[in-house]
Amino acid sequence: MDEIRGGLSEFECDVLVIGGGTAGPMAALRARKKNPKANVVLLEKANVKRSGAISMGMDGLNNSVIPGYATPEQYTKEITIANDGIVDQAAVYKYAQNCFSIIQELDNFGIRFQKNQNGDYDVKKVHHIGTYVLPMPNGETVKKALYRQLRRERVLISNRFMATRLLTGKDGRVAGAICVNTRSAEFLVIRAKAVILCMGAAGRLGLPTSGYLFGTYENAANSGDGYAMAYHAGAGLSNLECYQINPLIKDYNGPSCAYVAGPFGGYTANNEGNRFIECDYWSGQMMQEFYNELQSGKGPVFLKLNHLAPETVAEIERVLHIVERPTRGRFHAHRGTDYKESMIEMHISEIGFCSGHSASGVYVDEFARTTVNGLYAAGDMASVPHNYMLGAFTNGAVAGEDAIDFVKEVDFAEYDLAEITAEQERVLAPTKREDGVPPNQIEYKIRRLVNDYLQPPKVTRKMELAQSRFAEVREDMNNQMYARDSHELMRAMEAYSILDCADMAAAASLFRTESRWGLYHNRVEYPGRDDENWFCHSILTKGADGVPSLTKKPVAPYLIEIEEHERDAYYKQRIQTSEAAE
Repeated sequence: MDEIRGGLSEFECDVLVIGGGTAGPMAALRARKKNPKANVVLLEKANVKRSGAISMGMDGLNNSVIPGYATPEQYTKEITIANDGIVDQAAVYKYAQNCFSIIQELDNFGIRFQKNQNGDYDVKKVHHIGTYVLPMPNGETVKKALYRQLRRERVLISNRFMATRLLTGKDGRVAGAICVNTRSAEFLVIRAKAVILCMGAAGRLGLPTSGYLFGTYENAANSGDGYAMAYHAGAGLSNLECYQINPLIKDYNGPSCAYVAGPFGGYTANNEGNRFIECDYWSGQMMQEFYNELQSGKGPVFLKLNHLAPETVAEIERVLHIVERPTRGRFHAHRGTDYKESMIEMHISEIGFCSGHSASGVYVDEFARTTVNGLYAAGDMASVPHNYMLGAFTNGAVAGEDAIDFVKEVDFAEYDLAEITAEQERVLAPTKREDGVPPNQIEYKIRRLVNDYLQPPKVTRKMELAQSRFAEVREDMNNQMYARDSHELMRAMEAYSILDCADMAAAASLFRTESRWGLYHNRVEYPGRDDENWFCHSILTKGADGVPSLTKKPVAPYLIEIEEHERDAYYKQRIQTSEAAE
């Protein structure tokens, strides 16, 4: 199986896009459209036809800023408030200004969006303040439509190559990437004038309660490789203490989708059948209320649909059981649960990094530029908060167009050939051992430790212990992890990324000595917010000693002012007992 053959080849391009899910294809498309003569390469460790978090499709756009329903100013204000005020509004505002044109472009690709009787987009209200959710009746066609466009624009696609490290030039500029084939272990060095990282969330950070390594809330192929590559290249990463934690269906580990069911009249309820929070939009404070209810005498928490008309439930099932996660319907069928008859038990997901659902990502400005010259990031791994699928499309487009402009003015950066030799030795080390610990056991241990020591509510001593345990695991990885074939070699490299992300999560969480973002960064010893000293971004970089180093970055002056009485709007969603009982 996947025999290790080895070898090394080289290639040059103008723009290298790494990650074939959502942001990556759009970045490559926009780069080629802006300059059809440019050599644009889209690299993917799986296959672009079915890769990324939208591999099976998506049920809707969660953050559509559509004229007549919302304005860019309203949306920017909503996300600022939802993210506890710690937002670079320039990036959010640029997204809000551009996303409607992306919706229209996707519409032209053949991806249909739900419309009302007047032919207007049928936008639903789910957020606490604004109206932004746009259903997609044929959301399962997204990847097919994207792939057609890639072929039409003649984007060069390289499947089954996993990027492991970025090349950095002697002038500090990005110089390309080192990649390994996931079927043969052959190496590929791609020199590039600009690189766009679109490698998704760190979805395999915490361990699901099922114990299955790939039973994750996020796409399990997204193992945090982009976060790790950016870190080792010297880029800054923002707010990594702001974990992603989401509500899910108990034992299924897919989204509970009260978010989707809300416009139909569904909601999250306690064991008495009462709604306890006004809004099911995902935010740290919503998850804190969810956690509080789960731990109280009124837990567990449920998705309540059994009060709705049967035809309404059938419509919800059509959305939830066909698009994005078609296994969901089979799960309920085998368990014997029926939305029409009973409430469905919910739980809390494992932790991860994902700006798509929270705020933890590689730091970027409004043009998707990182702190490394010539390096861009977009999608779930970039720091634009709450950007979801439409944000990945929109910011991928921004990155592709800006990168094309950038490469006009530069030549290839010169780099040290020793970087390639060192990376080959690091990657292939597990294949040189005849025996040891396989990657899946290393990964299981890392992620179990993440659950034991990093899962909120956070405790200082636990996180310090986590750092010690992670150091022990790294010693095992460097000296005992072995791979029998190129598939296991890919898993070994993913395990390295997962451990890097775990180290960063612990360091960032220890650095911010306050509670912030509700459950996402609930520190037991520091329960209050400290706006005077900690109204800032925490920026993590790789220190000179090779371990994470943290600094503060002030929050940039707001473009859209937030009134004093608006700032804590997301902290006022709890339904009082007397109201809930009515």
